[in-house]
Amino acid sequence: MKILITGGAGYLGSVTAKALETAGHTPVILDSLIVGPRKYADGRIFYEGDIADRALLRRILDEHPDLDATIHMAARIVVPESVALPYEYYRDNVAKSLELFDELTALGKTRLVFSSTASLYALKPELEVRENDAVEPTSPYARTKRMMEQVLEDMAAASDLRAIILRYFNPIGADPDLASGYHLRDATHVVPILAQTALGERDSFTITGVDHPTRDGTGVRDYLHAWDLAKAHVCAVEEFDSVLETTGETSTYINIGAGDGVTVREMIAAVERVVGRSIPTTEAPPRPGDAVGAFANADKALELLGWKAESTLDEAIASSLAWAEKRKKVLGY
Repeated sequence: MKILITGGAGYLGSVTAKALETAGHTPVILDSLIVGPRKYADGRIFYEGDIADRALLRRILDEHPDLDATIHMAARIVVPESVALPYEYYRDNVAKSLELFDELTALGKTRLVFSSTASLYALKPELEVRENDAVEPTSPYARTKRMMEQVLEDMAAASDLRAIILRYFNPIGADPDLASGYHLRDATHVVPILAQTALGERDSFTITGVDHPTRDGTGVRDYLHAWDLAKAHVCAVEEFDSVLETTGETSTYINIGAGDGVTVREMIAAVERVVGRSIPTTEAPPRPGDAVGAFANADKALELLGWKAESTLDEAIASSLAWAEKRKKVLGY
């Protein structure tokens, strides 16, 4: 199969491209390179440009009429930044995606796998969430993802477009060959920051929020290896038609997570266990838009995709640390 990946030069896009190649498929990358490094597209079919550029989309389809599906991963994803820059988030995540969806539908390329987020689930006391649970996005970022879910529901109901919406939990780790990984210079996610602290690149790790309604007061997340997440996308494109035939729907939601909740303090302890030394910490209030968190019930992914997370938390952490040590050699920063 030949698969278009928007945002394919990003962290998760590049790992997903590797997973597709490993499974015998051909990724076609579309990326603006505003965030993703050009190096992550090396050796792959690559188009630099905007997802809302209809002329570029037509050119890609003219040159690759055999595209079987699109994985839409291009998005702004930093929660505090979305609070500060809501216009940019709604423009890039919502308005531009609308142009992409409409053009793909017009071109007859109607299989779409969409990268959504678990951060839109409403808080539940037990923290485990299923796909049909209530949603209550608490940041502009999460709201943009929920809007696009609703757009896809409506467009799929009214047109030939079909969508599998993957609600990601918290991917960590890197390409198994350490060819790509988390690349932002100023890390904003827990594990990359912990990795930098463990390697002595930061003085301490700041725990943002210590009074949450969780077992130790810190936020809960469901962490899975980025390679497992990438393989979920392979399953989604390979099983696309059968998934929607089984559900009888034109669009459907699937949680992609390890199925286990880990608090921030527990994650710190796990990293300390893997590196064999303590990590200095400080405490601070929650960041704007931060959610208490949740973890996945991933039964639907197993049932429909035949997928489940395979890597342990320690393996995912070790991958993150290995990438943090190699990153400068790969990216030069």
